[in-house]
Amino acid sequence: MNASLFALGLNHQTAPLAVRERVVFHVERLHEALSELKRSLANEAAILSTCNRTEIYVSGEKPGELTEWLAQYHRLARGELQPYLYALPQEQAVRHAFRVASGLDSMVIGEPQILGQMKEAARAAESAGTLGSLLHRLFQRSFAVAKEVRSTTRIGAASVSMAAAAVKLAARIFPSLKDQSVLLIGAGEMIELTATHFAAQAPARITVANRTLERAERLAARFNARAIELRALGEHLQDYDIIVSCTASSLPILGKGLVERALRARRRRPMFMVDLAVPRDIEQEAGELDDVFLYTVDDLASIVSANLDSRRAALDQAEAIIDTQVGRFMHWVQAREGVPLIRALREEADDTRRQELERALKSLARGEDPAKVVEALSRTLTNKLMHVPTEALTFTFSRPPRNPSRDE
Repeated sequence: MNASLFALGLNHQTAPLAVRERVVFHVERLHEALSELKRSLANEAAILSTCNRTEIYVSGEKPGELTEWLAQYHRLARGELQPYLYALPQEQAVRHAFRVASGLDSMVIGEPQILGQMKEAARAAESAGTLGSLLHRLFQRSFAVAKEVRSTTRIGAASVSMAAAAVKLAARIFPSLKDQSVLLIGAGEMIELTATHFAAQAPARITVANRTLERAERLAARFNARAIELRALGEHLQDYDIIVSCTASSLPILGKGLVERALRARRRRPMFMVDLAVPRDIEQEAGELDDVFLYTVDDLASIVSANLDSRRAALDQAEAIIDTQVGRFMHWVQAREGVPLIRALREEADDTRRQELERALKSLARGEDPAKVVEALSRTLTNKLMHVPTEALTFTFSRPPRNPSRDE
């Protein structure tokens, strides 16, 4: 039986942040999760886990058991998770993967970060030994489609990033960003983008805090900023008006108590905080404090989608490209599914050839007329090799024609 291609997941459109952060696959446990999937449910498996989505791509014969596995893995009841999930078989899974890679399914339409995240998901699956020929082909085609979409449309030309949205929100809170101090927690790609956007506003000071000081220093050097270790946050938090955090921590970096102490030291001067991490870096309760303006990735959704209309034409072009590429991929899948049948037919034909050749050689050994032996061999081979296709054609053409209804 041929294994089916299947995708199961949830994203920012189907699940709130409070649900998404409960089904994140952390990097340190990803290998283990992939191995478990392959051991129990799939021939091939890959997991894409980002701030805005968690998706499992598999090739296997038990797609119906994926939901139960996902819920159990994250210690959730199936009923807690089921309402937020989408299950996509075969062609739907292919289309979804192509749209995700191209940035069409992102909170920020056309954003490029997701492509890098998908490449990382493929590398992780390959490293875990769970990326077989079908998923390898799916991911490679997804990357190629994304490249075609970006090079032939303007899908990313007018995109508004999360980082740009954070700057816009900060400008609503403070009269001038030039007088403000900015603290960036983390040193990944999202924080790098955020640093770029805030640096363009020439704030009074930018500081990068990270668990690894060396990495913070490398990023800070690009923006003439300061670097501190994460453990020093308690001493310095009060010095900053704007805090943007995006780390891969499984636990909050900033708790309500720490923020409360910083506010007292600031004499209630407001603090603008943006939490771009999933799971969240800043405790939700911190946002309930007076003079704290806390925003999450979901809060930024309305801002980053405000210019969607300007990308509508590019979006239509991108969807057309994806339609074509999905058709090509499914043609490859169908051809791939026919390989075992072709192999079986060739093996059967070869068995028949050997049997008839052996019979002919015995006839020749008995002294029979070579011409008659060769004639019998060719006739028998023809009859036997044509038997199966002849029966199939006879069945097809012997069926009575369908009677059209009067309405047709």
